[in-house]
Amino acid sequence: MNIHEYQAKELLAKYNVAVPKGIAAMSVDEAVKAVDELPGPLYVVKAQIHAGGRGAGHFTNNPEGKGGVRLCKTVEEVKDAAEAMMGNTLVTVQTGPEGKDVQRLYVTDGVDIEKEYYCSVLLDRVTSKVTFMVSLEGGMEIEEVAEENPDAIKKVAIDPVAGITDADAGELADALELTGAAKTSAIPFFKNLYQCYMETDAAIVEINPMILAGDEVMALDAKINFDPNALYRQPEVAALRDESEEDANEKIAHDNELSYVRLDGNIGCMVNGAGLAMSTMDIIKLHGGDPANFLDVGGGATAERVTVAFKIILSDPNVKGILVNIFGGIMKCDVIAEGVIAAAKEVDLKVPLVVRLEGTNVEKGKELMAGSGLPIIAADNLEDAAAKVVAATAEAQKAA
Repeated sequence: MNIHEYQAKELLAKYNVAVPKGIAAMSVDEAVKAVDELPGPLYVVKAQIHAGGRGAGHFTNNPEGKGGVRLCKTVEEVKDAAEAMMGNTLVTVQTGPEGKDVQRLYVTDGVDIEKEYYCSVLLDRVTSKVTFMVSLEGGMEIEEVAEENPDAIKKVAIDPVAGITDADAGELADALELTGAAKTSAIPFFKNLYQCYMETDAAIVEINPMILAGDEVMALDAKINFDPNALYRQPEVAALRDESEEDANEKIAHDNELSYVRLDGNIGCMVNGAGLAMSTMDIIKLHGGDPANFLDVGGGATAERVTVAFKIILSDPNVKGILVNIFGGIMKCDVIAEGVIAAAKEVDLKVPLVVRLEGTNVEKGKELMAGSGLPIIAADNLEDAAAKVVAATAEAQKAA
């Protein structure tokens, strides 16, 4: 689960991680009033959306204008910036061409930046340890740094029993060439950042840029993503969820305990099990097709939940064919068949549907499919299913 920058900074401040003073605004008037509570004379107005690259982005109503992060020196400039952002669609490298509507702003105090750095905390799945990544190349996307200059990234793995030590924090500060009072400021910064990461069940805490202002290290920008499986024990974090920022289908999937991620292809996939879903997408690619989504109905899905999953897939206008790949264990094949049949009839299916069933109650599931009266293409195995759905989708597109 993602949260907005202002929410991330409020959370960091609770853990004594230094951040510039800022005030969230839900309207232009609130943005203007925020100026009275900030020291000035420089203010920063930031569009709040769940996407990076805001400063370099553009608004669809003014493609040649400024982006979603603007420096202002007067109340009038703050008002102008807020009016240009609020309610308009911001397009960045991370939103895609459709962009995101700006419904919240963040007005912060301007800071005299001496130096910018990169800092993040995440779980390194290779070492199975929480790991800090820092770089002197702050303000850049870390993927670009990793590709162009991997030696510029310093990693420090934290012992899970001891937690972060002064030595760990000192090593991170040294990697950023911090000395004297700046290093003294950085030690608690890193330790408090680690505490925030651990105690909130975060998946990643990214500070980009982390800055040096005078002798103080602080987080100028912040992105925090949380493990959704841990939200049941993080009610304060769960309350920060902004449903308006979520893909409509992903929200429906979340509310029905389905795992769904929309992709750019044209072949919809419904599978039970994350590993099998990944393999299904891989084999579709192998046969020259493009998956339109990742959708895992899980091991305990009901026919009703399968119906919802099917509707989610078909709501994507890019979907021109569907592959249902089910290995029945806890999830019985006949239950999947009932859900698919019900959904296909309800939505008046008009795209090719290939179904591969195997496992518990497979024969019953196949009988239900065969007797449904629907033009379902049966497949014997995953290889056969992928080949058939790619061919059927291509044929359907030619006919259209």
